[in-house]
Amino acid sequence: MRFLLVSADMTTDIKTLFEAGAHFGFPRARRHPTAAPFIFGTKDRTDIFDLELTGKRLTTAQEFASSLASGGKQLLIVGGKNEALAIVKEVADRIGMPYVAGRWIGGTLTNFKNIRKRIDRLQKFMAERESGELEKYTKKERLLIDREIENLLSRFGGLVSMTDLPGALFVIDTRHEETAVKEANQLGIPVVGLSNSDCDFARVQYPVPANDTSVKSIRLVAEAIAESYVAGKRAPQPVAGAQK
Repeated sequence: MRFLLVSADMTTDIKTLFEAGAHFGFPRARRHPTAAPFIFGTKDRTDIFDLELTGKRLTTAQEFASSLASGGKQLLIVGGKNEALAIVKEVADRIGMPYVAGRWIGGTLTNFKNIRKRIDRLQKFMAERESGELEKYTKKERLLIDREIENLLSRFGGLVSMTDLPGALFVIDTRHEETAVKEANQLGIPVVGLSNSDCDFARVQYPVPANDTSVKSIRLVAEAIAESYVAGKRAPQPVAGAQK
C-alpha cells in the first residue's frame, strides 16, 4: 500500500484511492442529502465519490489523529460489520488502542462507569485464573466463571486498555455504527468516520467520504489513520517551561 509523504503530513493519492475502490458509493436512491457535496457524479445509477475531496478529507482526518496522539489521548476504533472486523482488531492491536469489533453495547460511552466495572471484573477473573487462584472454587463454580470470562471478553475485550473516555472515535461506516456516533455526539467526543453515501455527514466531525463496504477501501483508510496516529505519538514533545 502506497502513501505519499508531503512535508510532515501524510496524503494518499487519487490513484491509490481509485485502486482500492474508494470511489464507489451506493445507488443514488440511498444517498443521504449531506453526502451530496462529496459526489462527483453517477454511473449506472451508482454514486461516485469525488476522490480529490476524499483525499483532502482523509488528510484532514490524519492530521487530527496525529494531533490526538501527540496530546496523549486515546483513539477508540469502532467497526462491527463483517468486512471491518479483522481490520479493526489488527490495526487497534498494532497501535495499542482500544476497539469495538462487533456489536456496540449501548452506553459504552454514555454509561462508561458501569461498563468499566464490567471490564474490571473481567480483568480480576483473568488475573485469578492466570495465578491459579480460581482453584479455590468448585469445578462447577470455575465452569461458570470461565463462561462469564468468555462472555465478557466477547463484549468488552477490546476495551480493557480504555480506563477513561477516549479523545475521539474512528468509526468504519457511521450509519452502521449510528449508536456509537450518537453517544460520541452527546458527549462532545469528535468522530473520524469512514462514511459512504448513505451516511449522515452532519454527525461526523472528520468524515472521510468513501466506500465503506470494500475491504480494500476500509483497510486503506484504517491504515492511513493508524499510521498518522503512530506518527503523532513519535513526534517530539514540547519541553515544559521551555522558552519559545
